[in-house]
Amino acid sequence: MWDVAEELKAMLVFAEHRYYGESLPFGNNSFKDSRYLNYLTSEQALADFAVLIKYLKRTIPGAKNQPVIALGGSYGGMLAAWFRMKYPHMVVGALAASAPIWHFSNLVPCGVFMKIVTEDFRKSGPNCSETIHNSWGAITRLAGTGSGLHWLSEALHLCTPLRNSQDVQHLKGWISETWINLAMVDYPYESNFLQPLPAWPIKVVCKYLNNPSLSDAQLLQNIFQALNIYYNYSGQARCLNISETTTSNLGTQGWSYQACTEMVMPFCTNGIDDMFEPRSWNFREYSDDCFKQWGVRPRPAWITTVYGGRNISSHSNIVFSNGELDPWSGGGVTKDITDTLVAITIPEGAHHLDLRARNAFDPTTVLLARSLEVRHMKQWIRDFYASQRKKH
Repeated sequence: MWDVAEELKAMLVFAEHRYYGESLPFGNNSFKDSRYLNYLTSEQALADFAVLIKYLKRTIPGAKNQPVIALGGSYGGMLAAWFRMKYPHMVVGALAASAPIWHFSNLVPCGVFMKIVTEDFRKSGPNCSETIHNSWGAITRLAGTGSGLHWLSEALHLCTPLRNSQDVQHLKGWISETWINLAMVDYPYESNFLQPLPAWPIKVVCKYLNNPSLSDAQLLQNIFQALNIYYNYSGQARCLNISETTTSNLGTQGWSYQACTEMVMPFCTNGIDDMFEPRSWNFREYSDDCFKQWGVRPRPAWITTVYGGRNISSHSNIVFSNGELDPWSGGGVTKDITDTLVAITIPEGAHHLDLRARNAFDPTTVLLARSLEVRHMKQWIRDFYASQRKKH
């Protein structure tokens, strides 16, 4: 965005989403009670952006008759696409990077996400995904022995020791989430988006995971070495904390509420097409968890009702970019829908790699993707000025 803004002589504006960062509508009470959370919806966020654009055009000299382009990655990418759909008079186009706008109610199979995660590990080292697949049983067997919980806590250098089977489930969830995060940030150079990591971190992790037939204890010592790459690449961590998987505050609280109301994304695993323990998508259980946590029930069909699901061909000027390494691409738009609803695929790209700053180690495919994106933006801008001239 920085490079493109310079090239197009554009102003770059980052709008903070309500309920995230410092934009708390009810101050410290914003998350205290679900009454204060009624205004946390994607539609309200889009309306904020519309109001902001009007304000900027009114108050910034020279901005009044200029075109605006929406850009975003991940949830931000979904918002960028939806903003162009809902406010086409406000923005001339949108770049929606790694935007899983179809990861909702039966639009894609619930197992697609974990399948891509598994594929990343399978491709990154011999026997890597098999080793992870075998680790779950190893954890279960070790946890079932007399001193197993103590041994696991020590071997994995956990900050708080495992006490019961519930803790073991929690441990497995934490490890799974670690593999998912690695798949999202499998960038070709060192980065610190979720954690400080080496280049191609999955390849580095897979070096420790090349023998699926070791003893349970040995297998888990290797799993520890692999986890340590993600949690302790800088060498500062004294123990591993299984209640967190990312360093920075990514607004998990706000997202948890949104996932319990409108952002209902079904996930499942079967242990055959993926390296995880089988887990089916259970909407009732999901709904009950949400009710316990927030006092709300999710509306699984709402997003497709309000944003059209797969029926979006009446819209225009949206570029959907997806990296093939990114598990979210399974819920993204990966084929052109019309001439102006365009899909760009980046074979060596992880989560919104194209939105990151230029890097000497960028693969050619991402450079190509960026130049295509800019070409579309320039076209939108030309069309905007052409239609302005017609009006006068």
